[in-house]
Amino acid sequence: MNITDPHSRGPGLLRRYRENPILTRDSWPYRVNTVFNPAATRLDDGTTLLLCRVEDHRGKSHLTAARSSNGLDNWEIDPAPTMVPSPDTHPEELWGIEDPRITFLRELGRYCIAYTAYGQQGAMVSLALTEDFKTFERLGPVSMPWDKDAAVLPEKVGDDWVLIHRPTTVGSGSNMWISYSPDLIHWGRHQIMLHARSGGWWDANKIGLSPPPIDTGEGLLVMYHGVRETASGGIYRIGLALFDKADPARCIRRGDEWIMAAEQPYELFGDVGNVVFPCGTTVHDDGDTINVYYGAGDSCIAVATGSIKEMLAWLKDHS
Repeated sequence: MNITDPHSRGPGLLRRYRENPILTRDSWPYRVNTVFNPAATRLDDGTTLLLCRVEDHRGKSHLTAARSSNGLDNWEIDPAPTMVPSPDTHPEELWGIEDPRITFLRELGRYCIAYTAYGQQGAMVSLALTEDFKTFERLGPVSMPWDKDAAVLPEKVGDDWVLIHRPTTVGSGSNMWISYSPDLIHWGRHQIMLHARSGGWWDANKIGLSPPPIDTGEGLLVMYHGVRETASGGIYRIGLALFDKADPARCIRRGDEWIMAAEQPYELFGDVGNVVFPCGTTVHDDGDTINVYYGAGDSCIAVATGSIKEMLAWLKDHS
């Protein structure tokens, strides 16, 4: 994989693909405004599937699948939207569906898509199940607004499924929460799993889950975004934390520095500048190398590669 970033301002854990961005609106087979924030999974035949957020010229978003044999180029994009809002049956989707994350639920043999349903009441987390990314069983909203940045863990903890999400509450900021469910529909035992820091930190006041956690031998490796508000707007950066697989509410380590920030022109400039926003990863056959797929500037899709082992080692020294 050709990489760039020999002089990146970050620690070098994520190395950008030299041909970034890999997908833009010009790649699309139909007229769109922007494509960004893709979920990612690796299918049984090794194909990488991205479920991309696509914004039309009304400002509303839907989801479209793109497939590649190597996860880098020669993308085959569905000729029409793959999953569209269904406001007649799901009014919470009136203004669009956004920012998906995909996990494969081994017990069910189906993929679970956690996405943001945006309607008149605000943004809330909804779930859908699929086997083929052609037909979808909507489970409907599983949270109250405002709530975003969600993913379901691939395996139950005890008898319950686990959801990571980011509600925004008045007076307590935007923190990462965790909830539990016996059936993917009824959720409870809500608790904060990671607080946004205070003061001048890069991840003060507002954080959220980025891709679904990665299961490692040492725990669940979590990439999360922190938003620092400045006079010219928010700056989105990516950090790392490690959680106990048996008790995913327990944080083992949390990085004190960010590992990736907007640096390239396609990240610094766009519909929303200064944004790198990963929603999906895939793991190579070696079990260590990962591709991290992210929205850049809320306008295009890019990829960076990294090593799980390097990230875990970095966390030990920077937590």
